[in-house]
Amino acid sequence: MEKVVGLWIDTERAVIFTLANEGAHIKRIRSEVKTDMPPTVVNPLDTSADNGKKDLVAPLNDYYNEVIGAVRTAESILIFGPGEAKLELKKRLENLGLQDHIVGIETVFNMTDNEVVMKVRRRFLK
Repeated sequence: MEKVVGLWIDTERAVIFTLANEGAHIKRIRSEVKTDMPPTVVNPLDTSADNGKKDLVAPLNDYYNEVIGAVRTAESILIFGPGEAKLELKKRLENLGLQDHIVGIETVFNMTDNEVVMKVRRRFLK
């Protein structure tokens, strides 16, 4: 069996379920992005201001890099989740030349780990 991965992702966490000859396993990755922070008020005339985005960029990059490290060796990757994180991850995988490994992108809302496992098994173990 080829190595296949199902990945549920949002900006706070990722649940990665892998199926391969070696067996199946689940990995959870948490981001360091604080989505519950109040919006930053920035003076638009202040050229040193970064509109509060600088605090989000590094943790998001680290998070996406960790997720990519966990899925990059898969022959088939199914990406699903509720928001923009799945599209951002797709774009990053494409930039790495892995677009042929992406077998689907789906919008689904919060899922338990068991629901992720069942979705991936249904997709790849027909």
